[in-house]
Order: sequence, then C-alpha cells, then structure tokens
Amino acid sequence: MRLFLPPSVLDWPLPPQGAKSGRTSDPRCGLQVTPFQRFVAASGLTNLADGVATVAWGWAASLLTRDPLMISLVPIALRLPWFLFALPAGIVTDRMDRRQLILRMDVLRALAFAGAAVAMVLTVPLPLAPRSGVSEPVLFGVIMAAAFIVGIAEVFRDNAAQTMLPAMVGRSDLERANGRLWSVEMVGNSLLGPALGAFLIAAAVPLPFGANALAYGLAIVLVASVVGRFRPEGASQRNWKRELSEGWHFLRDAPLLRLLAVITGVWNLLFQMTTVALLLHAQENLGLGARGYGLVLAGGAVGGVLAGFTAEWFVRRFGPGAVARWSLFASAPAFLGMALAPGGWTLALVLGLFEYTGILWNTVSVSYRQRSIPDQLLGRVNSLYRLLAWGMMPVGLALSGVIVRFAETLMPRDTALSMPFYVAAAGGIALVLFGWRGLRTGFAAPV
Repeated sequence: MRLFLPPSVLDWPLPPQGAKSGRTSDPRCGLQVTPFQRFVAASGLTNLADGVATVAWGWAASLLTRDPLMISLVPIALRLPWFLFALPAGIVTDRMDRRQLILRMDVLRALAFAGAAVAMVLTVPLPLAPRSGVSEPVLFGVIMAAAFIVGIAEVFRDNAAQTMLPAMVGRSDLERANGRLWSVEMVGNSLLGPALGAFLIAAAVPLPFGANALAYGLAIVLVASVVGRFRPEGASQRNWKRELSEGWHFLRDAPLLRLLAVITGVWNLLFQMTTVALLLHAQENLGLGARGYGLVLAGGAVGGVLAGFTAEWFVRRFGPGAVARWSLFASAPAFLGMALAPGGWTLALVLGLFEYTGILWNTVSVSYRQRSIPDQLLGRVNSLYRLLAWGMMPVGLALSGVIVRFAETLMPRDTALSMPFYVAAAGGIALVLFGWRGLRTGFAAPV
C-alpha cells in the first residue's frame, strides 16, 4: 500500500526499545511502513470524515429548521454519548484488544453514515426550512439517531486510540508523537474535511454522508493491517465495580489530572456554546454559504496544523506548565474575536489562533495522561477524565440555543446570534482565574 504522508511522519518514530517493529515493506515503493504510520494514516482518514461531518451535521439540520435550539439537538445527539458511555468505554478498553475495539467502532460509524445517506436520498428535494419546528420530522429523527450512533462509536474508538498510542512509541517521544498525530488529524478534521464537506453538501445533501461511509471503510482496512500487542497486561473479565473504583481512586489521588479534566470540560462547554451560533452567525450576519463557511473552518485549521508541528518545541523550550497556562489564557480573546470579526477572512484568522492554542493544550494534557497513568489503568482513568472533559459538551450546545433564543426577546436577531461568544469570553476569563495557579504548581511537580 502506498502511503502519501508528510516526510516527518513517514520517517518517524521508531518503536520503543525492546518492542517488535512490525514494519512491512511495500515492494512497489520501497517504503517500510511501521504500525504508527498505519495508525496515523487511519486516523487521518477518520478525521477527514469527522471534518466532513462538522459541516454536514449542522448544515443538514439548518436545511430542516432555522430554530437554533432545534439545530443544537443534532450536535447534542453527537456529544451526549460522551456523558453516557465514557465510563463503560474505559472498562471495555482495559479488558480487550484495543485495535479490535477500534475496528468494530469504525464499522458502526460507517453503517450509521450510510444509513443517513440513504434516508436523505429518499427525501430530497427538501422544502424550505421553517423558523420554528422542522420541515421533515422523519429525516430529522434519522439524522439525530445516526449522530447518536456515531457519537457512541466515537467514545469507545477515541478512548481506545489514545490508550493504544503508548504501545507504539517510547514514553520520551509522546509529545512528538501526539504533535504529529494531532497535525495529521487537524489536516483531515479541520482543514480538508470542512471544505470538502461544504463542497459535497452544496452539490447534493446526501453526498458527504455517503463519502464518510467510504472513508471509514478505508480506515478499517488500514487499522486491520496494524500488527502488535494492544491488549493491556492482565486484562480479563473482572468485577466492573472494582475496575471502575480502581480508576476513580487513581484520578482522585492525582490533583493535576483532576484539574486538567475540569478545565478541559469547562473549556469544551464554552467552545460548544459557540458552535451553533457560529454557523448561524456565518450564514446570516456574514452572508456565507456552505462553501464559504467550510473554507473559514478550513482556514482556521491551519493554526492547528502548525501547532502540531511546533508543540514539541514549545513544551521543551518553555515547559508544559507555561504552555498550558498561556494556551488557556488565549481562549477569552479568541471567543471575543469570533463575535467581532467583520468577515470570513478575519473569522478564519481568529479560528486559526484558537485552534493553535487548543492543539498546544491538547498536546500537553494528553501526553501527561499517557505518561502518568499505568497502562493497565489507562482506559478507565482516561474515560473518567474524558467524562469530565467531554461530558460538558452537550450542556454547552444546549446553552448555545437557549442563549440565542432568550437574547432574541431582548434584541435584534443579528445581535442575539453573537451573544454566545460574549458569554464564552466571560467564562474564559473566569477559567483562567480558576486554573492559573494550579497549572503552574502541578506541572512543577515530577511525574
């Protein structure tokens, strides 16, 4: 298989000392392909599909209703599984082969997107979206159900992927591995994916959903070819209450992990608070169509891609504590900039800066978790962490619609669509005041 990846990804990293490399050679191109490289390629494909879905879910909902609260129900269905299934995902991840878990979840996502595509083919052309209610309740229900299934699969898949990475690289290389992986994922998720999704949905509403089913199918082939041992040591069927208790006690006794989880959770709440408003703000206030909106998201992703290749240098030069603190500090100005950006280009620039600091934060926090949590507990502690960090997303999405709907009773709609950004900026300031000192002292302590 010929892999077209950046040279920095193809040439790096070597497996940890003492581990089998699992390299395979492609006689047609002479390249030796490591498990990490196949893993990165598969992550790139699945994140390309996620990026396509970033535009497709919200835009498809906006074609069925113009009510911001109704539109927010679709991303809520996508994110609610993080609250409902994070804990079971951690237990399952520590019990079974993590590669097999990834394969099964990607199959489930492919089927969900294929089902949504078929439902749309049977429904188009769509009538004009009403200001309240939905024009096609059955299709809206199918989209919500598909989003919920995809969300469940993401919970199990993403937890398994984060716990699988340390088995392919050395502990000292985790920042670099995560930085490169985040870069490839950002290229797919936020750079190419939204632009591709916008062009596909502008051509035909079902197209992005069908394309995603194909992308997950290709990722399944790549992950299936990864060789190595990805079942945690001592994994067996045990008492789930005891297993969960072990993970909880570890997180309880790790103050920096708890702080990172709480900050990430509130941060995600604030960001999700802006997502529905961002879509309607781009459509109604800035006059952007599907392609323009997709290009704005793609332009913003450039910052995330650059961060993936520079995060390691920042961490080594300034230390993880300083990088985490200043990445957190940047969120409030970024939220304010989203509200004040006068056009698509400036909005893309603001999003680029926001993505840059967000990837720096992710690189520091994920690498710390992978390094500080024992492998046999990594799935459970990671799931508890992500329950706090990701479980707040549905709350933020619901607040986005509620804030806009309430603000419309007090001010014009164009102003109301900007209110979630101002609320998020105020929350960002409060979050900095809450976490600044704890981040400084927490990272100063040895792991």
